[in-house]
Amino acid sequence: MLKETLKWRLQYRPEMIRWEDVADEAKTGKIYRADYQDKFGRPVLVMRPGFQNTNSVKGQIQYLVYCMENAILNLPSDQEQMVWLIDFQDWTKASVSLKATRETAHVLQGYYPERLAVGILYNPSKIFEPFWKMVKPFLEQKTYKKVKFVYSDNPESQKVMLDLFDMDKLESAFGGRNQNGFDVLNFANRMKEDDKKMNALLSSGGSVLCPDQPVASAPRRSISSLSDARSEDSSEASSSSPKSGSNGKLEKEDVNGNLGCKSSDVDEPPLRIEDIQIKESI
Repeated sequence: MLKETLKWRLQYRPEMIRWEDVADEAKTGKIYRADYQDKFGRPVLVMRPGFQNTNSVKGQIQYLVYCMENAILNLPSDQEQMVWLIDFQDWTKASVSLKATRETAHVLQGYYPERLAVGILYNPSKIFEPFWKMVKPFLEQKTYKKVKFVYSDNPESQKVMLDLFDMDKLESAFGGRNQNGFDVLNFANRMKEDDKKMNALLSSGGSVLCPDQPVASAPRRSISSLSDARSEDSSEASSSSPKSGSNGKLEKEDVNGNLGCKSSDVDEPPLRIEDIQIKESI
């Protein structure tokens, strides 16, 4: 999964998506990072499939990826996961296509493994049940076990919300006391500021995969520099002999937390995706 994720990041370059690329998709607030966290400090992605405003699966996936990257950028140093809060207001079967749902599940499970702490389906209607039966086979068992059904008229299920959120911060649409809803202008300003943070991070040689690690101590290059490496002249790469200890293989220490970070004092040969090898013992 790690190897496939690296291949995808090299090709898709999710860290390069900016607000201007997805602004039209974001207008209705169908997905947005809330301005509050759960009680554990994890970012909250609000998803409102009933507010779908486009027919382009490609554009929808691009916006989803942008929001995922933004949530990861805003993870505190002691957290690696996020909460998905899915609101079924105005949802109908026509709101989301099966193709988009399948592609969404593929991207989230395949390229963002273990990023989900809990997914809350808030007030799904009765007509969602057959849709859920169709979607469930696309999900891994570990993933759908993290999904919680919560209903506003069911006090027992509401305990999930009480356990996870500060009710003074949680939006009233989810049973909280915060009356502020989605505001696209406010959200746009927040995203533009975060785009600046991403630009600064990439310029410093860091990576969204490990933004808190000091650049000077990081032994590997950033995802953006990996993306640039694929355009290196192949003949030049083949004529250069790798230095000792820099054979392009993915070492165990990288998997354990240093992946994607750039060294400012080690001159390494370009890392090609075909050079990456992951031992089963890792």
